Amino acid sequence: MKTTHNRNYNIMRPLTFDPQVLRKHLLRHKIATLPELKQVLGTSANLTVFRKLKLLDYLSSYTHRGRYYALRESARFDDAGLWAYDAVWFSRHGTLVATIQSFVNQAPHGWFADELADALHAEVQDPLHDLVNAGRLRRIEVAGRFLYTSADSRQSRDQLRARQTASAVPLVADASALLVSPDELKAAILLFYSLLDEQQRRLFAGLESIKLGHGGDVTLAAFLGLDPHTVARGRQQLLDQNVTLGRTRRSGGGRKPVEKKPPTSSR
Repeated sequence: MKTTHNRNYNIMRPLTFDPQVLRKHLLRHKIATLPELKQVLGTSANLTVFRKLKLLDYLSSYTHRGRYYALRESARFDDAGLWAYDAVWFSRHGTLVATIQSFVNQAPHGWFADELADALHAEVQDPLHDLVNAGRLRRIEVAGRFLYTSADSRQSRDQLRARQTASAVPLVADASALLVSPDELKAAILLFYSLLDEQQRRLFAGLESIKLGHGGDVTLAAFLGLDPHTVARGRQQLLDQNVTLGRTRRSGGGRKPVEKKPPTSSR
């Protein structure tokens, strides 16, 4: 009778699941969906998988509707706190909403929605709308577009000013430390630019284009009144270190000086 009781107890004992099974699978495959993890663990219950994942410090993707999971120890975040594997994106900040809020708060000049979508590789309109409605971000109209800034009024003003300066003077990386107005700075830059010779102008534009990155050639061409191909040529000269020294023109543009005749006295 005692033996029968022990046998029944063994039959009714609940199954135990080892979280290390999930860890080994995720270390090997980097990412996985919930159905995959349930199959690996040998359970049909979502809650069981999440209980075991919690013990492993896991991440859920902020793209693909959060369908993918990974271990934090596997992530190789970039400087912005993002990591991608097979075009599935994860964030150090967690969800897409939390990531957007962090990005906007840390941006010196705020973000336009299309810029943020490109940076995060995700649709951001709905989360931005929710964050603004919740008072966690601000939305300001700038030249017919909506700029998203911090909810903090002072930081929002600084971000707006930096954005306006960047639009007027694309050479400025951080407008927060400016001691002059954007118009004064623009006038000073254009005056300096006018004093350079042809090659120096091209190289100056090319250098600033490199600093701006993607789209820099067009931006600098519009600001300085150049052809984008001229900016591209200056940029390539700098990258190739193909610069001719000592070409600054002297007075007269390199032409032989014309000998002036002494004035003739009239009688």
